[in-house]
Amino acid sequence: MVERKAGLVQPVIAGVLAAVVGFASSFTVVLQGFRAMGASPAEAASGLLALCVVQGALGLWLSLRRRMPIVLAWSTPGAALLVSTGAPAGGFPVAVGAFLLTGLLILLAGLWRPFGRAVAAIPASLASAMLAGVLLEICLAPVRAVEALPLLALPVVLAWALAWRFARLYAVPVAVAVAAAMILLATPLPAGTLGDIVPRLEWVTPHPSLGAAIGIALPLFLVTMASQNVPGLAVLHSQGFRPEPGPIFSVTGIASALIAPFGAHSINLAAITAALCAGPDAHPDPARRWVASATTGISYMLLGLGASFAAAFIAASPPLLIEAVAGLALLGSLGGALTAAMAHERDRLPAVLTFVTTASGLALFGIGAAFWGLIAGGVLLLLDRLRG
Repeated sequence: MVERKAGLVQPVIAGVLAAVVGFASSFTVVLQGFRAMGASPAEAASGLLALCVVQGALGLWLSLRRRMPIVLAWSTPGAALLVSTGAPAGGFPVAVGAFLLTGLLILLAGLWRPFGRAVAAIPASLASAMLAGVLLEICLAPVRAVEALPLLALPVVLAWALAWRFARLYAVPVAVAVAAAMILLATPLPAGTLGDIVPRLEWVTPHPSLGAAIGIALPLFLVTMASQNVPGLAVLHSQGFRPEPGPIFSVTGIASALIAPFGAHSINLAAITAALCAGPDAHPDPARRWVASATTGISYMLLGLGASFAAAFIAASPPLLIEAVAGLALLGSLGGALTAAMAHERDRLPAVLTFVTTASGLALFGIGAAFWGLIAGGVLLLLDRLRG
């Protein structure tokens, strides 16, 4: 009995660690994304709460049902896309309508194999270049924060760099902690800012919009599939776990659509934190690693209780400093996206065109730059293929 309990300690610790790292490393990006879409602090807190509770509960259910370390997460690159896109005409209800459509597209990818294959057929170089273009603006924030707020931003960046050198897994959580300390020391928060921290959901009636469907929902869907679901499956495959992807996409699509009216964007397979639960560090026996992912699910549900506190604190903090922390969290994703975008010489120029168009912030007909970047690179790549 003692040996069995000891055997449970390792995956439980791994699961808690995965949830804490996943939450602390990217909740600032998620809240910034909702704010950029026009959400109020209460609506942003509601979105974060819905994501934590539902991805935790669904991850717990999938882990118990499949006996595999299936970890779900929010789409951090998708949140970065929201930051770079900005509020649509019509405000947050229009963005929520796009979130709902994104969930339905993920569901369609899970149910209809031809559609899923069509999405998978999008060249990885272009999808990665689009993601890199989305991430560039927010990844510039640490540099801009150091210029504008050196006394506040420099300690955050230095703490992140030192933690990255000695304990890379904790680099972003350390940056978050230092940023919070600097804000409390140097920027007194208005009275009552953190008084109402009871977590609660806020209903936002979705408002459909063709411009948001093309400029927000479609890029969000593509970014989520290319940078979260596909790498998440790759992590599981690398450790010998091969779940059927269709049902996972279907249930996460349904869940994303259901929580959209509460301000949340999308739920998907985790990648980085999934490696903590799927690998041997979680447990030497692969058959026991599902305990780690189940623990992650429970931990996310508990972390959701702090969503209102996090949203209120960030709403009262210097925006540029919060963006700087989010930028530090996404530097690794930017590097990976650029590497994948430039990997094949023949696709390099179309990928560069996709990258610069997306990063430019171009907006035509109410449609954001991510869509036009993919179109521009796709046309150039098609011209090259037709040339033979």
